[in-house]
Parts: sequence; structure tokens; C-alpha cells
Amino acid sequence: MGFFTVQIEEKVATITLNRPPANALAAQVLKELSVVLDEMEANEDVRVLLMKGEGKFFSAGADIKEFTEIETAQDFQELAQRGQQIFDRVENFSKPVIAAIHGAALGGGLELAMCCHIRLAGENAKLGLPELQLGLVPGFAGTQRLPRLVGMPKAAEMMFTSEPISGRQAAELGLVNHAYPEESLFDEANKLAKKIAVKSPISLKAAIELLQYAKGSLFEKGVEKEATLFGEVFVSEDAKEGINAFLEKRKPDFKGR
Repeated sequence: MGFFTVQIEEKVATITLNRPPANALAAQVLKELSVVLDEMEANEDVRVLLMKGEGKFFSAGADIKEFTEIETAQDFQELAQRGQQIFDRVENFSKPVIAAIHGAALGGGLELAMCCHIRLAGENAKLGLPELQLGLVPGFAGTQRLPRLVGMPKAAEMMFTSEPISGRQAAELGLVNHAYPEESLFDEANKLAKKIAVKSPISLKAAIELLQYAKGSLFEKGVEKEATLFGEVFVSEDAKEGINAFLEKRKPDFKGR
């Protein structure tokens, strides 16, 4: 894969974006990300995805040079829709996706990180949506996800001023789950990924689906879906294994069945 490398260890797939110098999200990068997701979806040895960037950045955003090659509003709209579709897939991916943010996650880089189920950041990392500084607006659903994570007033401030916040501030706001010293970020991300990877793939998939309901659906629809998936998960072999392991005071060995 041209812009991505994948390393699989203990059921965790570490997906590294490598497009120096800033890991900009060009159209071809997004296409390759879609291919990587296809491969990880089909790989039964993978239970958790850990996304990070090579070099100094997680991703500094879209490839601005590509924008000069686009001429019409319709073309820009289609570009945004393609990006939104791929990022929606990350958010709804059937396996947990963790973002380990170092250096900077700006513009499209932050929009990608916000799609991940869990976000960790270096304490001094920079996170922001600077599009208004260029006379633009975020196009990969950043205007919708950021307010849901940090609240409308703070999201408005971040977008209107174009000023990034630190990883430490992002943790305080709930934009990321935890902030760590840069030197320990990836170790902590790996620890978390491996802790999750021992869980049943069936229950993880169901939990991800239910969390999506919690974000936008009516409460009644969410609990109705919860009851349905509770029943489906409960009759799985993994559920039987989990219950037996608990009663026998041992660690479960989930097979994804």
C-alpha cells in the first residue's frame, strides 16, 4: 500500500499513514484508506485498529495544492461527499478504531481522528479546524462532529478563530480520551488496543452499533435496538465462553462466533 503500512500484532492492526512531510489527506490517500478498511474488515485475525501518522504529524489536513485543480462548486461538493463517506465508514467500522495523535491533527486530520471511536493525544499535540483561515469551511463533517464532542460554544470558537488547542486541553474538553507525554503516547495506545482486543468481536461490533444509536436517535429506538442485539449476542458461543470463564475464574478465549 503506497501511503499506509499495516502491522498486525496480538490482534491489533497498527495502520500508519506515511505521506511526508505532513501526511496530507490527498484524494489518493483517502482511496487507499478505503482499501485498507476493506482488508481489515475481512481479516479475522484483526480485532482492533490503531491509527497513527509517521514522522512529525498525525495529519496536518487536506492537500491544499489539490484544491487549485478543482474548478466548480459541484466538484468540491463531490470531494466533500467522498471524504464524508469514508470517514463515516471509520466511525461505523465493525471493529474498534483508536487514533493516536502526535504532532498535529488539523483540518481533515482532526476530522479523521474524530471519526475514531477512541482518541489519545500527546500532551503538546495541536488539534484544530483552521479552514476559515483559508476562507473555507470544514468539509469532512467536522462542523457536525466537533460540537457533539466539545459543545457548541467551544466548537464555534475553535472554528471561528482557527486556533488549535493542545492535546492536554483536548483531554480536558473531552475531544480526546486521554493525553500523554509524547514519548509514552504510542505505548499507551498499544496497551489500550491490546486490552480491547481480547474482548469478543461479536459484542464489540454490537456495542459500536449501539453507540451510534446513542448519538442521534430517539432514546426509545436506541433501547429497542439494544434489546435486539442483547438477545443476538447472548446466544453466541462467545457469550457462553465469557459466562463459563467468569464462573470458572479464568480468562475467556473468544473466537468471534
